[in-house]
Amino acid sequence: MGNTLKIAVIDAFTDRPFSGNPAAVCLLEEFLSKETMQSIAMEMNLSETAFVEKTAEPGYFNLRWFTPTLEIDLCGHATLASSHWMLLSGWAKDGEQIHFSTKSGELRVKSEGGFLEMDFPLIPTFTDSHPEFTDQLFGKRILHAAQLRKNWIFELEDAQAVRDLVPDFGKIAAHSEEGFIITAVGDQDYDIISRFFGPNVGVPEDPVTGFAHCALMDYWNQKTGKTQLWAFQASKRGGELFLEKHDDRVLIRGNAVKVWEGELTF
Repeated sequence: MGNTLKIAVIDAFTDRPFSGNPAAVCLLEEFLSKETMQSIAMEMNLSETAFVEKTAEPGYFNLRWFTPTLEIDLCGHATLASSHWMLLSGWAKDGEQIHFSTKSGELRVKSEGGFLEMDFPLIPTFTDSHPEFTDQLFGKRILHAAQLRKNWIFELEDAQAVRDLVPDFGKIAAHSEEGFIITAVGDQDYDIISRFFGPNVGVPEDPVTGFAHCALMDYWNQKTGKTQLWAFQASKRGGELFLEKHDDRVLIRGNAVKVWEGELTF
């Protein structure tokens, strides 16, 4: 029979099935090698698969994230999805804080007022000019550009430009280490709108991207001084996030819903 592993798919940053950003979540009772986790992520073929491992200290867990092609350092929606599945599975209790040890340091999550609230690091952004895309990005005018880690932010003229942009994934892959974030002032009562394209991490367009909003909070705070933002990521599935800046941290609030659970045999 081989080994069996329980797994669930959770839609994050939404309260409706088949929207938001889906992540697979494995709650590990036993150690798995990095190679096995990568194979499972490739099999699931979602933007991220998360692996949660208990530690000796109650309330503290190890958390790792894998795309279909590689392990990444930070993923918001899969952290939200993991916390939701842990609450449903009895690995965590409502109202108590969950502590995750990750490659990006300690992340904290708790259930707050019907939402899950994640305490993430603020990602600094630096105004810069992209060497290839200076005035136009695939036919849309660039107002400003900034760098963060291995990604670029491009601010476009308005929300409709963000919604309408048709990306060239080959060019994005050739001119970034990971990908591009596009953003603008929001519409429909949202403060900001965005999309994320990450072909170099195996995610051509991510439905809803937590780590990107750690950078977008810094970018828009520098421009507007606002410390709270109601954000919408305008992928085909779409997703909502509430952001709140506290010094060098960002609180990200959102909902999640389980869409299926089962077992892998390997």
